[in-house]
Amino acid sequence: MSNYATRAYASVGIHTAVEAASPHKLILMLYDGLLKQLRLGKAHMERGDLGLKATALSKALSILDQGLRLNLDREQGGEIAHQLHALYEYCEWRVLHANMRNDPAALDEVTQLIEPLRSAWAAISPDSHRPAQGAAR
Repeated sequence: MSNYATRAYASVGIHTAVEAASPHKLILMLYDGLLKQLRLGKAHMERGDLGLKATALSKALSILDQGLRLNLDREQGGEIAHQLHALYEYCEWRVLHANMRNDPAALDEVTQLIEPLRSAWAAISPDSHRPAQGAAR
């Protein structure tokens, strides 16, 4: 299969997964994508491949800004939404710093801030508030 065909096939698979995902699953996918781009950015940074580092960190910034931060509902989300907004903004600043200064420790810091959120989000079941099937009404 050609490289173009492989990319096109992967793109269709990703679009299909996104279209079929629940809002809960989409946030989990954003966290996973962010953590992946942070790892890639750090690996490229350590190898000295500044072009690929910049590409990965640009994707990480986009996920933070256009994915996670943009989708916060600060009216209905209350204080936690405001705190997440501030955290995502701080993470964006640290990723920018890491990119400009080639500072892998800043990427480690962002990873350490995001991983617990990802784990907590994964532990939340979207069906956790529904009564069990067959339960008395």
